[in-house]
Amino acid sequence: MSSLAWIVGATVLGGVLSVLVAALFALNARLAQVPILVSYAVGALLGAVFLDILPEAFKLSDTPEQMAAIVLAGILVFFVLEKLVLWRHCHQEQCEAHDPSQVVHDHGRSGLMIMIGDTFHNFVDGVLIAAAFLANVELGVVTAAAIIAHEIPQEVGDFLILLHSGYSKGRALALNMLSGAAMVVGGVLAYLTLQTMQQWVPPLLGLAAASMLYVSVADLIPGLHRRPEIQATAQQVLLIACGIATIWLVGELAHAGA
Repeated sequence: MSSLAWIVGATVLGGVLSVLVAALFALNARLAQVPILVSYAVGALLGAVFLDILPEAFKLSDTPEQMAAIVLAGILVFFVLEKLVLWRHCHQEQCEAHDPSQVVHDHGRSGLMIMIGDTFHNFVDGVLIAAAFLANVELGVVTAAAIIAHEIPQEVGDFLILLHSGYSKGRALALNMLSGAAMVVGGVLAYLTLQTMQQWVPPLLGLAAASMLYVSVADLIPGLHRRPEIQATAQQVLLIACGIATIWLVGELAHAGA
């Protein structure tokens, strides 16, 4: 097969397969379980940011200061974006901003931002897969397998966040499939203009990390504090640790396989 055929096949498999496998778990969860499982999503997101995305971004950036500035700017951008989304839903006195007890979700704010960040991340994954296949097929296969393995637990977290944010199961699946398609777009564009695309990889990784970090710390963790009981806290800590451990374990297995 040609390099382009390998790239398209691997990115379609990576963008679609990881979403479908994650959907089998996340969409079968009862809605009453979603707030509890959000703790796992927090761990998966933080694990992806600090164990996978940021190390790769710092390695590829010109200087650590440049990447740190991109992440900081990204956090500020997502703060403003959240304000705009909140403003759109809050033209009346009785709303979430005035009384958090009035609603059970956040009108899609965290779901919207996590989809933006995940789309960046999938696009970059497509670029990385293309670069690997253009080097040689064996490296491309190993790289694609590692990326797919990393994507599955993260996609589970994304599904849970979308459901927690108020999206229906059908819409959550559609949005994740659309985000996964960015991997195919990134792979094809990288094949056509690899040198140009390579320059965009570090800032896109930085923005992806910023969105996931912001959603985890600013949107999801404060919600966990609404259950301060010892038993609930222990459950949350355990699930966060499980999310982080999943990302770490998958990364170790991928490196061992490489």
